[in-house]
Amino acid sequence: MATPARHPSAMINGVLLDLSGVLYDGGSPIQQAAASVRRLRDAGLPLRFVSNTTRSAKSEILVRLGRLGIKVGADELFTPVQAARDWLKTHDCSAHLLIHPELEPDFRDLPSGSGIAVVIGDAADAFDYASLNAAFRLLSDGAAFLALADNRVFKDADGKLSLDAGPFVRALEFACGRKATVLGKPAREFFLSALASMDCPPGAAVMVGDDAESDVAGAMRAGFSVALLVRTGKYRDGDETRFEPQPTGVVEDIAAAADWILAHR
Repeated sequence: MATPARHPSAMINGVLLDLSGVLYDGGSPIQQAAASVRRLRDAGLPLRFVSNTTRSAKSEILVRLGRLGIKVGADELFTPVQAARDWLKTHDCSAHLLIHPELEPDFRDLPSGSGIAVVIGDAADAFDYASLNAAFRLLSDGAAFLALADNRVFKDADGKLSLDAGPFVRALEFACGRKATVLGKPAREFFLSALASMDCPPGAAVMVGDDAESDVAGAMRAGFSVALLVRTGKYRDGDETRFEPQPTGVVEDIAAAADWILAHR
């Protein structure tokens, strides 16, 4: 049963949906995920799908969603990679990548730049002393510092929580004495970029996520009128009170989130 929720102060004109933990869990869809997405589309609501996942290329994410019965256009899916590519081009930098091997295709064909930027994501087993120290040395020499995401944890394939990119970002920040520029959630610009693509102001948008810190608090700080926390994925009891701002409401799953959104349009 959903917890009591604050009512939105503006009409709902757009919805952002997180992926892992909201629409699927590992390789399996969350119950009624595809049907819930269709219900929101049928109601005429523009949708964008926003993910901090940095272990898979964008093309692979689209294929995975399609296999789960969730049809998403490439222009509807937002990941931090495009923001990183844009940053590198704008700032005339080449990338030193500390990322998962499966993400490397998304960084191909970038022109060489006059500067260098360390780009860190969830590198999984590629996080070792040698790779972290190489990144640290570049940062110590003045390289720019980009974090695709800084989530603390994620729900792994075995159903347990595992370290995400955030702890490794923090380690490098501590070592080099500088803060990374975070490009994915909870960065305000990431949310606003997705909203701009459907011409929806933050005050008329809803965010649905399983991460109370990056999804919910991040969206609310970006000016969203509504952010719903689902009790699937990485959610743990009490998450709704651990971060500020707190969610507008806490619901069981994506189906309950769709019910809430359609009832409050």
